[in-house]
Amino acid sequence: MKTFRTVFSLLFLFILGAFLFIWIDRELEFRKERAERPLPTGLHPIVETKRDELISRSADIGIDIVITDGFRSIDEQDQLHQQGRSADGSIVTYAEGGESYHNYGLAIDFALRLPDGAVIWDIERDGNGSGRPDWFEVADIGKELGFEWGGDWVRFKDYPHFQMDFGLSIRQLQEGYRPEDVIAD
Repeated sequence: MKTFRTVFSLLFLFILGAFLFIWIDRELEFRKERAERPLPTGLHPIVETKRDELISRSADIGIDIVITDGFRSIDEQDQLHQQGRSADGSIVTYAEGGESYHNYGLAIDFALRLPDGAVIWDIERDGNGSGRPDWFEVADIGKELGFEWGGDWVRFKDYPHFQMDFGLSIRQLQEGYRPEDVIAD
């Protein structure tokens, strides 16, 4: 009887080990495939659609906005990060290349466009005369559309910024995860 238990235990451990080996092998293969996925080269289609809705819905209430930035390459992000540090200008981002949702096509920035075509970043302007700053009206529309607004952030207020992260962290995006991995069909 003792021999049977020993043999059964060894057989069980062998089978468990085999399953574990297969699972680890598949997980490593999946991670390798994910890491080899190319970076996006433009806005994600859902973000693109929501961007267009943001522009349209803002216009419907008398606010003309312009999208000043969308997808950014890693090199463009690095150049922007250097601003205010090793390059002239003010610091406008704390994210280096690969650390911004812009690099994955999941973020946009906006500004207000005046009737004369000038583009401004005045968060107090009430050009449509609603009694509320246009900037915050646009922010409300963006949030209704599913964007996270940088003006709600605690540590660094990024008033022109909207993003859709689809529940993915920057680290996950760097590891090759994409919205399609988490969006239910």
